[in-house]
Amino acid sequence: MQHFLALILGFCVDLILGDPRGLAHPVQGMGRLIELLERGLRKTFPSSPRGQLAAGGCLVVLVTGLTGVLTGGVLYLAGLVHGALRFLLEVVICWQILATKSLRTESMKVVCALESGSLDDARRAVSMIVGRDTAQLSEEEVLNAVVETVAENASDGILAPLIWAAVLGPVGGMCYKAVNTMDSMVGYKNDRYLYFGRAAAKLDDFCNFLPARISGLLMCLAAFFGFDAAGAWRIFLRDRKNHLSPNSAQTEAACAGALGLQLGGAHLYFGKLVEKPTIGDAARTVTRADVRRANDLALITAILALLLFAVLPLGIHAAVTGRLL
Repeated sequence: MQHFLALILGFCVDLILGDPRGLAHPVQGMGRLIELLERGLRKTFPSSPRGQLAAGGCLVVLVTGLTGVLTGGVLYLAGLVHGALRFLLEVVICWQILATKSLRTESMKVVCALESGSLDDARRAVSMIVGRDTAQLSEEEVLNAVVETVAENASDGILAPLIWAAVLGPVGGMCYKAVNTMDSMVGYKNDRYLYFGRAAAKLDDFCNFLPARISGLLMCLAAFFGFDAAGAWRIFLRDRKNHLSPNSAQTEAACAGALGLQLGGAHLYFGKLVEKPTIGDAARTVTRADVRRANDLALITAILALLLFAVLPLGIHAAVTGRLL
């Protein structure tokens, strides 16, 4: 039960502090580890498709395994010193795997750039949070890209790590974060990563399968708090599979319906045009205010998930046993 309380406190710390500048983040360490292992594995395994598939599989095993062992080991050693130290580290880990405030902060930088800078500034700001090419985007396309990434990251940046941490504790949350980081670095269908990144991409799809669908359902419920709930449910049921990824459209559909927007469509990735189905109805043009509303919807969805997966189990335990932990 201790990890539920740690998750609740970590969620609150994340809302207050986000990711402070200058503070080392575990994802940075994961990124460096992935880069180091990629170089070594590419030299070790043949450059053939089969060799690169094997190298990518080894990357997944090594990164996920090392993350789990290191996280579990640190918590175990902290527990030997004092239970309070272990609990404090669990809170810190839960804080670090969540991205509720940082998602809002980074996405709102794009709006600030449009309001006080230029379209070029906004393109540079949005390039930091999306994978598509941004150099030629119009303001409408920039805003659409931001709303899409807020909707998608509400699941894989907030709810999925929250759910994995609730089910498997901080170690599970950190291992999920490692898988998601691998996918963001090597899970591309381009010449360099088509085979090497396949294992990471498939594992990320697997780890996000249930969380994405739970996130979509919770976002539809969140839409009752000041959004178009009927539209969220309608578009979610209709368009939740309208994506090349098996998971991304779950929250994108709920968000598009809740805001009354159309997301998706064709985008440039690494200079190549990728045709993607549209999500939602083109009832109106996206505005700068929609970025803030998308973040509000993501926050309400995250709070509902926290209540369901941490507060409720902790409350049931306290009611049954008569104690919190």
